[in-house]
Amino acid sequence: MSNVIQHWRDGKIFAGTSTATAPVTNPATGAVSGEVALASVDDARAVIDAAVAAFPAWRDTSLTKRTSVLFAFRELLNARKEELAALITAEHGKVLSDALGEVSRGLEVVEFACGIPNLLKGGFTENASTNVDVHSVLQPLGPVGIISPFNFPAMVPMWFFPIAIAAGNTVVLKPSEKDPSSALWMARLWAEAGLPDGVFNVLQGDKTAVDELLTNPKVKAISFVGSTPIAQYVYATATATAAGKRVQALGGAKNHAVILPDADLDLAADAMVNAGFGSAGERCMAISAAVAVGPIADELVAKIAERAATIKTGDGTKDSDMGPLVTKAHRDKVASYIDAGEADGAKVVLDGRTVLDGAGQRDPAGFWLGPTLLDNVTPEMSVYTDEIFGPVLSVLRVETYDEAMELINNNPYGNGTAIFTNDGGAARRFQNEVEVGMVGINVPIPVPMSYYSFGGWKASLFGDSHAHGAEGVHFFTRTKAITTRWLDPSHGGINLGFPENK
Repeated sequence: MSNVIQHWRDGKIFAGTSTATAPVTNPATGAVSGEVALASVDDARAVIDAAVAAFPAWRDTSLTKRTSVLFAFRELLNARKEELAALITAEHGKVLSDALGEVSRGLEVVEFACGIPNLLKGGFTENASTNVDVHSVLQPLGPVGIISPFNFPAMVPMWFFPIAIAAGNTVVLKPSEKDPSSALWMARLWAEAGLPDGVFNVLQGDKTAVDELLTNPKVKAISFVGSTPIAQYVYATATATAAGKRVQALGGAKNHAVILPDADLDLAADAMVNAGFGSAGERCMAISAAVAVGPIADELVAKIAERAATIKTGDGTKDSDMGPLVTKAHRDKVASYIDAGEADGAKVVLDGRTVLDGAGQRDPAGFWLGPTLLDNVTPEMSVYTDEIFGPVLSVLRVETYDEAMELINNNPYGNGTAIFTNDGGAARRFQNEVEVGMVGINVPIPVPMSYYSFGGWKASLFGDSHAHGAEGVHFFTRTKAITTRWLDPSHGGINLGFPENK
């Protein structure tokens, strides 16, 4: 098979035995750019077994050596990030500047993981009982699986694998079939950085590959990011196995931004455009519901519409602000939500369905949908209840802060939220009362830095551990407590003291 994007096992390309493939497309042109291998169960087991075989030696590799490999990977990635960004744009469609930003955020976690010796220090208590000492150590779990989504093919895997590897685990990464090349590129970079064969492996595939990772008892933990229904499935399946895997499954979102009457409306409008339409809305931290409180709604909607109308939708490699959606099927699904919202009575202020009208700079076969702004959305409409995962921003109008808070806290999701206000008391009350895992105050997308942990509440997270930061280190290690007692040498035996004449 020519131009097949294959697996990575034991430090080299692995073709596997399955002949099944799926097409990979360029979203800006609709053209098929390659085929990705779809692993059979035997292929998946072969890749997992490579991680199993590499684990004992990597676990026993010194922290000094592990850290030196992490630093080498960081330097290589930083020097060649434009290559990775171009790959992301070619398969995902996001504009190059956005793809570079994605790589930079992933790099932050690599840099955090470079400090792993400090993060893996245990505790020590001398003389806990008479002549008895107690200490604790953090040890790796073993081979771990990472299942990543299409929207961040580099950053999301990097939320997990730098910490997993630094802590002494081995990794099997299962990327999305929609944009699988980034994972292979990073595998080659690890090899160049000096990572031993088998420590980082890539398993391409669909549900067959996923299910083998979830149920294979040799895989000790699963990290997942995707939609809530699949996150629930991943959590239930992986924790139900006899091995009882450790799981962190990050699900979907419906993120609200509350704009209070005293807010700077220009700042808020800028933020709504950036957070609603960046990455074409294909991110779990996108703001998809702007909640206008009190009399400001008309002015806010006008300011958002004015800004969003200037966004250039086009090929991510050219002079564009926003790229296409990832597949034709997804583009059509997002458009169907706009149809439904309009039918339900929402006002279409800006219509992304018409983006191809008279647009010579875009290939008509691309998966285009422009920024869309819907006003007068109400909580029962599907554009509000469902995670659309596209460039669709809904404006809901409420009279009071309490109504806005009720909307957010009654929502099944709890990933991210934001409030725009100049009132410190209102902001402080909001951050205290809101039932959401990540909160922004005059910040639209509150993605935390790598040394804090990323993750939501409610139906946005299944499992106890968020990604990266201290919780990430905790997830990829387990604690062992050791109690010791040694006999005092004065009990007898060899005596090296100065001899006395008696």
